[in-house]
Amino acid sequence: MEKINLEQKFSLFDDYWSPKIVGELNDVHVKLAKLKGEFIWHHHENEDELFMVVKGNLLIKFRDQDIQLREGEFLIVPKGIEHKPIAEEEVHLILIEPKSTLNTGNVQDERTTQGEWI
Repeated sequence: MEKINLEQKFSLFDDYWSPKIVGELNDVHVKLAKLKGEFIWHHHENEDELFMVVKGNLLIKFRDQDIQLREGEFLIVPKGIEHKPIAEEEVHLILIEPKSTLNTGNVQDERTTQGEWI
């Protein structure tokens, strides 16, 4: 067992939209990410995603609505639902998702990653 300090882990990286793995349980990864700017429209065929905001405000656009997340709030995006995260200012985020989840879902581009351990 290892205690994880979120502030310390967030201090280890500066790149945006590139989740870092900090834990694993029951075939699920706990990831940290820093976000700034706009991401791409995408969806995940087989995985639900949990977005939990630690710092900042995150807008998640859907085709039929927008949802604003503030510090201390989270949202579960069901599999198959197209979404586009937008961070006007830097956001610190916890993601909880199956180990197989790619950050870009059904879209493959230069930002695609399953995350690296820190």
